Amino acid sequence: MRTLPIILLLLGFGLPALSQDPHFSQFFASPLTLNPAYTGKFNGQLRVAGNYRDQWPAISKAFVTSTISLDAPVMSGKLPDFDTWGVGGMAMSDRTANGILNSNYFALSTAYHKSLDENGLHQLGVGFQGVYTSKRLDGSELNFENELALDGTWTNPSGEAVDGSRISVSYLDFNAGVLYSGSSNGDDNFYIGASVYHLNRPKENFTNGNYTLQPRVSVHGGGYLPVGQATTLHLSGLHSRQAGANETVVGGAVAYNLIDDFERPTQFYAGAWYRFSDSFIPYVGFEFADIRLGVTYDVNTSALKTASMRRGGIEVSLIYIKKPSTGGKDIPCPKF
Repeated sequence: MRTLPIILLLLGFGLPALSQDPHFSQFFASPLTLNPAYTGKFNGQLRVAGNYRDQWPAISKAFVTSTISLDAPVMSGKLPDFDTWGVGGMAMSDRTANGILNSNYFALSTAYHKSLDENGLHQLGVGFQGVYTSKRLDGSELNFENELALDGTWTNPSGEAVDGSRISVSYLDFNAGVLYSGSSNGDDNFYIGASVYHLNRPKENFTNGNYTLQPRVSVHGGGYLPVGQATTLHLSGLHSRQAGANETVVGGAVAYNLIDDFERPTQFYAGAWYRFSDSFIPYVGFEFADIRLGVTYDVNTSALKTASMRRGGIEVSLIYIKKPSTGGKDIPCPKF
């Protein structure tokens, strides 16, 4: 199954019109890859988020993406009431075609969230992010059609610029976003945000030409609403566009509080999302103490379902939020 990952590599990264960013089905659990304005937007003193995705596992390591981020509010007590200034950092690794293309990203983010009312129930945040990107292409692992000899071996010279070479590129990148978050009574939450990645349109050069990385524009929103004494409905959606490629994901989950503790609930989540023209995404999650674990599995429904055997990809998210030692009513923040 080596040929298909190589084809995907060439389509995804060799042509500027088709190049796309790594992405997560659990976009709601990867805050700093979705919108820099999420930096510091949570109830707590520190947030650590980790994500792992193995896309199309039927095809050996076609796309394996992992990320870890850390963010926190700063200058607490020195800002106007209910305002928050957040800072954070993120590292992400994306391995394509069994490691033939390795991409690494290191980001620093900051965001300011301004309270729009005296109770802090409505807030508007603006965030910015700087990224250092490093990519390495191992051309010695690539096979091209014109290398195939009559005896079935790969011996002929291909004449391709990347053949037999290990090529590295690096550049700086800049992203920005806005986020509105509100609540009608302090128990629910609704939000909408927008982000633009690759504002400066950096250029990549693996051969003899410069390919411009097109901006990724995303609009996302959602919220949660208590629907019973121990049950909460969470909904979220995302629409992204990059280089003519579109992604639309919508869905939700129901959270059930397993114990009679509403300050630090232990909750079980079950739900599903749907990526239009691509996959159905069942989700289960578990939240206890300061940790939330989520697992999804993409069930491929597109024309690729025959090659992928309907196995779109497994994904795991883990979020740790350090809560303050003192109690008190939290301001509702986006969760899904």
